[in-house]
Amino acid sequence: MSRARIILLNAALGPLDYRVPHGMAVAPGSIVLAPLGPRQLTGVVWEPERLPAEEVGDNRLRPLLQVHDAPPLGAALRRLIEWTADYYLAPLASVLRMALPSSSALDGARTVTEYRATGLVPDRLTPQRAQALERIGERQGLVRELALAADVSDGVIRGLVKAGAIEAVEVSVDDPFPAPDPEHDPPALEPAQAGAAELFVGAVRGGGFAPFLLDGVTGSGKTEVYFEAIAEALRQGRQTLVLLPEIALTEPFLKRFAARFGCEPVAWHSGLRQSQRRRAWRAIASGDARVVVGARSALFLPYRALGLIVVDEAHEVSFKQEDGVQYHARDVAVMRGKFEAVPVILASATPAIESRQMAEIGVYREVKLPDRFGGARLPDIAAIDLLQDPPPRGRWLAPTLVKELEDNLARGEQSLLFLNRRGYAPLTLCRHCGHRFQCPNCTAWMVEHRLVHRLACHHCGHVMPPPRACPECGEEDSLVPCGPGVERIADEVRALFPEARTAIVTSDTIWSPAKAAEFVGRMEAGEIDIVIGTQLVTKGYHFPHLTLVGVVDADLGLSGGDLRAAERSFQQISQVSGRAGRGGKPGRVLVQTHDPSARVIAALVSGDAEGFYEAETDARREAAMPPFGRLAAIIVSSEDLEEATAAARAIGRAAPEVENMAVFGPAPAPLAMLRGRHRLRLLVHAARSLDVQDVIRDWLGTLEWPRSVRVAVDVDPYSFL
Repeated sequence: MSRARIILLNAALGPLDYRVPHGMAVAPGSIVLAPLGPRQLTGVVWEPERLPAEEVGDNRLRPLLQVHDAPPLGAALRRLIEWTADYYLAPLASVLRMALPSSSALDGARTVTEYRATGLVPDRLTPQRAQALERIGERQGLVRELALAADVSDGVIRGLVKAGAIEAVEVSVDDPFPAPDPEHDPPALEPAQAGAAELFVGAVRGGGFAPFLLDGVTGSGKTEVYFEAIAEALRQGRQTLVLLPEIALTEPFLKRFAARFGCEPVAWHSGLRQSQRRRAWRAIASGDARVVVGARSALFLPYRALGLIVVDEAHEVSFKQEDGVQYHARDVAVMRGKFEAVPVILASATPAIESRQMAEIGVYREVKLPDRFGGARLPDIAAIDLLQDPPPRGRWLAPTLVKELEDNLARGEQSLLFLNRRGYAPLTLCRHCGHRFQCPNCTAWMVEHRLVHRLACHHCGHVMPPPRACPECGEEDSLVPCGPGVERIADEVRALFPEARTAIVTSDTIWSPAKAAEFVGRMEAGEIDIVIGTQLVTKGYHFPHLTLVGVVDADLGLSGGDLRAAERSFQQISQVSGRAGRGGKPGRVLVQTHDPSARVIAALVSGDAEGFYEAETDARREAAMPPFGRLAAIIVSSEDLEEATAAARAIGRAAPEVENMAVFGPAPAPLAMLRGRHRLRLLVHAARSLDVQDVIRDWLGTLEWPRSVRVAVDVDPYSFL
């Protein structure tokens, strides 16, 4: 190639042509360094026929500077990047950046100096030096890591290096990961599990695109089933990607994986250090990372020999990216499976209506596991009518639920209280003048977090200490919390059961895999009696001694105009109910509600999941809502309200008249201000058969707006705020 078409990692640029210097070899997928004005940017070589660009004569082309020492991006990944950019109306460079998230990974092999004890005892042995040598033992690491492990200063470690008690060792930062062993500890599967596993193993062995919907009740052993498909991929020398919706679920998964395969898989999530990301990326690109478990960002990594994709808890809303490239990892995972020609397993106890419909029309093959593993029974679910059995004034737990908690404590069994609301109270107001504390940057109330003595906005992160006096009227000690969050429920539990050992589990307290592992360890050791948690505890965890679940406010998720509100509430409560009775003891679930006759609550209590989904699906079909119709949101934002309004109205006036498509708005978004920017929304509703992306691309492509105005398009929106 004498010239190459390059996609640079700059979303404002289109494809650019460069000259390939004599002696430099590049091919489609090669990762290169290219000049752009005075800067040097990373880019990827692309097929010219797939991306039109301005024709420039050879004499005007600037030469490429370097080809990075990294494997090229494969054709299947390049097609996925093109599809994602086209479907979600995103710049190609923005999607490409997700495949190249670590610039240091593009450099060649690296070494780092680590340190280890030599066995020599120095002449001058201070108490701190003795402590350091004792705690370091066989450990090897950087000076800072050894100092932290030994609980001493860096200077103590450096002093031991000078004294010869610790020596420097050059090690590669790209040490290979241990290889999982498919024969390490195969499980004894029950007949239904064995049948499902055999189907998946056959699909992996045969190769080719094959999407499956693994629909199994909570505790049915879905993980053990798809582990057998992973084992077959390992035998075939292929890589496996397992997507999880939350990084807090990674640690429990790693333990289960290690028990089955003898070592942990390679983890990929936002909590990794830069050196860990580099090592993982290079191992994935070289094919040495045999099994990767990660959050949605792991989907775009350059796997060399992908053989299987698993999306666990596939119904989870957190698989939808809400900023940047607004893609849905579940759907993109299926498309990656198609481009890579590999099987895809979507596993869930409460599959989304979109996934159910794909199974209904035969696009996905549905595999059901209707019973719990080992003869365990699904928990009994009952509703508590808060109008008939109200909590005492100032309390949030009904007497019936309190009595059940008391009995469970007496039996030495664990309980879980679920409320999907972080903090102490969602609203703080002044009892004297009625002033409400609102975020200065967002149309949202400040949430009180009493554990850290802060008022916080959950949308932009703005925090402030709770003032002693009302800023409006100046009255002191007049501020009162309104409504409960998990911290307030925890206070009530401690007041009712002062001897009970409690734990609050939210994204504020479980922010890393290590914190999740600590919580799991305490639960398994029986060190916690009552867990009070948000949706973080609804999925993935297996606690054999947890027998009682109380849903504090089942009506919470049903408010607002969210298309999926009822479905999401049903999924959340079903999932949290599934934490109960997973061992030998039967489980019980009590659901507090003001309306026991509501369709969601009635379906949960009666166990009629199919009836609920059928009614929801019929309602969606009648309204031509997804998956029977298409939605796209256009969000216009600016720091200037008039500017945002003018741009949104101009976009609305220019809306094309297209058969089977309607445009609603513009109107202020429910979250009318976010991070200091005023927001307006237009909603596009179209027939399933309409290529709505082409319509929006042509529509917006003819318009201009001020640079201070941002216009974002969310195809298949999940958030309507």
